[in-house]
Amino acid sequence: MLIFTLRKEHRRRLLALVLIILVLVLYRINWSGLTPAKMSRRNLGLQAESEDFTLEGEKFRIFGGSLHYFRVPKLYWRDRMLKMKACGLNTLTTYVAWNLHEPQRGHFDFTDNLDIVEFIKVAEEVGLWVLLRPGPYICSEWELGGLPSWLLRDPGMKLRTTYKGFIDAVDSFFDQLLSLIMPLQYKKGGPIIAFQVENEYGAYAKDPKYLTYVKQALLKRGVVEMLMTSDSKDGPELGYIEGVLAAINFKKLGPGLVSFLDKVQPNKPKMVMEYWTGWFDFWGGLHHVFKVDEMMEIVGDILQKGFSINLYMFHGGTNFGFMNGATDFNQYKPLITSYDYDAPLSEAGDLTLKYHKLRELFHKYIDRALPDPPPPLEKAEYKSIEITGYLPLQDTLQYVAQPISSKSPINMENLPFNNGNGQSYGYTLYETIVSSGGKLNSVHVHDRAQVFVDDKSVGILDYNIIEITVPEVQGNKKTECFSGKLWKGQLW
Repeated sequence: MLIFTLRKEHRRRLLALVLIILVLVLYRINWSGLTPAKMSRRNLGLQAESEDFTLEGEKFRIFGGSLHYFRVPKLYWRDRMLKMKACGLNTLTTYVAWNLHEPQRGHFDFTDNLDIVEFIKVAEEVGLWVLLRPGPYICSEWELGGLPSWLLRDPGMKLRTTYKGFIDAVDSFFDQLLSLIMPLQYKKGGPIIAFQVENEYGAYAKDPKYLTYVKQALLKRGVVEMLMTSDSKDGPELGYIEGVLAAINFKKLGPGLVSFLDKVQPNKPKMVMEYWTGWFDFWGGLHHVFKVDEMMEIVGDILQKGFSINLYMFHGGTNFGFMNGATDFNQYKPLITSYDYDAPLSEAGDLTLKYHKLRELFHKYIDRALPDPPPPLEKAEYKSIEITGYLPLQDTLQYVAQPISSKSPINMENLPFNNGNGQSYGYTLYETIVSSGGKLNSVHVHDRAQVFVDDKSVGILDYNIIEITVPEVQGNKKTECFSGKLWKGQLW
């Protein structure tokens, strides 16, 4: 009897020792390593009640990377995400490109390469959390910041405000988008742990009621996860909204943004929503390169301070079609098709020196082995193509739609095409008759226009060249302007 009692006491002590060891092990676990598949208890979600994020009450750090489904062929989504996971990241962030999902008002597309639900589910399968940035405006150096061009058919349109014509369109889009997204939230068993409200609105800030509208538009459609904003040094105060966690964007860490966060939300976790790993390229310019050592020093400083971070971009991809945007900060600069961004993954998805250095750094903060990245994908070599013939512009007109007559030029968005949605992208040929030479002046060309008289090129108008000389002509001559983008107003 005594022996039995001693053995029973021994078991109790042994069990107590095991429990103590288990508690110590759990305490040392870096909760950033938790994945969607390991989280069966889903009650609290991501919270910011102290200087650290928590997930289900446990300390959690966001190690994120930006990857946009609309810039990467669907075939490569999983490959890019596996490389993200192997780099030590635990969260994928993506924008939502409204203009692709609703190319015509009321006609929505969430299929094939726009299947955002599938994109998020692949992230979950790979073991990544998701931070969704649904806009409606996304910037991202994307055509009109992701806003559909048909919005501009409204002569009174005020983008990114509570103007009725704009918010009615946003409401319609959010109805469609969020009905698909809501089941993918963390508390409903999915991988989405947070949503961003608009994007860098502090730098725009045309309507003080607008951010509250976007916040409520998300909440009323069933968003139950954490909400965040993000702003750069250009107006973070104007981009802050009560009850939403403010995050910051930068390339080099300065005291101003951090002190702003300490002021508006003391004792809250600090989140770098966009740490710019490189930069985008402009037509006619050189490829931007951000030195690896300089980037690593800043990322190391961010992590050492205990901040959460999202690498923008982790993988840039490609601006397919006419989706490359432009900047206009005192000088108009269009982007190129590539969105390589000098990111840790190249445009082709290859590992770079930045990738390997970041992987080494993140591994130091994660108490577990990292998976190996997938092997490099095979590349195809395409031989040169010999051009044996061409069709002049004038000869193509017989194969296109009938011309539209107008007393003055119509900007492409208001052309009576596309089921009343206008022309979104591409080129427009404007034609008139002139009987003399002189100065042709236009401040309305917002891209580039080639001018022809009697099928002969006489010059170019663009955002810098607003006037050219048209030579004297004999009799009435056909004058044409082949334009990529014409704003509202007169051309001739």
